[in-house]
Amino acid sequence: MGGGWWRNHEGILRTMFILFLGQVVSFDIAIMSFTASLVATEGVDAPLTLSFFSYLALALVYGSVMLYRGQKLLVPWYWYVLLGFVDVHGNYLVNKAYEFSSITSVTILDCWTIPWVILLTWIFLGTKYSGWQFFGAAICLAGLGLVILSDAWDEGGGGGSKPLLGDVLVIAGTIFLALSNVGEEFCVKKKGFVEVVTMIGLFGMLVSAFEITILERKIFESVTWSAEIMAAFAAYTASSFMFYTLAPFVLQMSGSTLLNLSLLTSDMWAVVIRIFFYKQKVDWLYFLAFALVVIGIVIYSITKKDPESMPTIQDADHNPAYRLLDEENSDTRNDTAVSL
Repeated sequence: MGGGWWRNHEGILRTMFILFLGQVVSFDIAIMSFTASLVATEGVDAPLTLSFFSYLALALVYGSVMLYRGQKLLVPWYWYVLLGFVDVHGNYLVNKAYEFSSITSVTILDCWTIPWVILLTWIFLGTKYSGWQFFGAAICLAGLGLVILSDAWDEGGGGGSKPLLGDVLVIAGTIFLALSNVGEEFCVKKKGFVEVVTMIGLFGMLVSAFEITILERKIFESVTWSAEIMAAFAAYTASSFMFYTLAPFVLQMSGSTLLNLSLLTSDMWAVVIRIFFYKQKVDWLYFLAFALVVIGIVIYSITKKDPESMPTIQDADHNPAYRLLDEENSDTRNDTAVSL
């Protein structure tokens, strides 16, 4: 009896769990945006350093798990170098934008990740989207449009010393983040969670450390470390660690498009932070926008096709990139089982 009920409702419960997990990840993004903006407001121009501690935490925690398991790499290390490189520079460009634009503008323009992800998954992963999924995504973006409208009416909603430069940095950053999301989606679905997060942390840390010595060493040395700045760095590291821990599960269960649609609500979670932290009043359009985004995400989720879009080993012959990746790992796959 109980087993029959579970089978009948398994799809609904799974969708609800994915939506819930997506909102937890979205809240993590809101905390990251808030703390990154706070660091920039305090005059600390060190976006690479801000990300470095996040990658360090990932490498230490999940690297220890890999060492304990004695797990061999299932993907060649240089693929992870590329993944770490695009992830670092996506975070760098978005965090850098907070120096020139407002937190609202940055979080709104961050939605540019969605069309890039849809395009990349369609081209490289062969993901097929239904008309209803595009309709759900359109509703999400319409909700975001209400946020933009609300900010346009709010005289204090703007800000930033060079908003146009900040906007360009964000849009450029979304291209790198989309590449990172799609690459991570493939690796997580085919190779496992712990390895992917460990390697992103390791190579993200190495790339960040190298560029810090060139771009931010003097800035880092000149920082006066107040309690507020240290708390902001710690909060960013903790929320970023949670993001990189939970996001792969959303990618594994549903894909990078749903992940980025879920992240649209991060702007609304930022509003919650504004209400409780800054005691600011919020326009009613924010609540309507939140409702539209949630409705759009639900429509996208319940109308998604069966998870058949991910290329299989047999499909590799039709895709040179995957054929190369699979050929390089044929021996390793025979020796090591993929595990979460």
